[in-house]
Amino acid sequence: MSFDQVQPFPGSPYPQQVAFDRRELSVILSLYGRMVAAGEWRDYGISSLRDLAVFSVFRRTAEHPLYRIEKRPKLRNRQGQYSVVGMDGHILKRGTDLKTVLRVLERKLIRSVE
Repeated sequence: MSFDQVQPFPGSPYPQQVAFDRRELSVILSLYGRMVAAGEWRDYGISSLRDLAVFSVFRRTAEHPLYRIEKRPKLRNRQGQYSVVGMDGHILKRGTDLKTVLRVLERKLIRSVE
């Protein structure tokens, strides 16, 4: 059992919910800050559910998320527990290392200078 899962009672084998830990949030919020400074993103939301944790990114508050950064610990040994999901529901990148998975979003920061 890792620290990223909150247990309902001490010693219980079943987590009540999955959450991002401090290190993961630091990586995500660093990218979020750079994207806000670039004018790409404006708002975010965090959800901690029984099977997954979601960090949703919005361009405007009242619309569907542009991207969802998901953490699914049950997929840790298969496809990787982290994934970036686009607005249309397609998985853009999946893996075991959060920084590597988030690189798909960092490409938006790289622009050609004329």
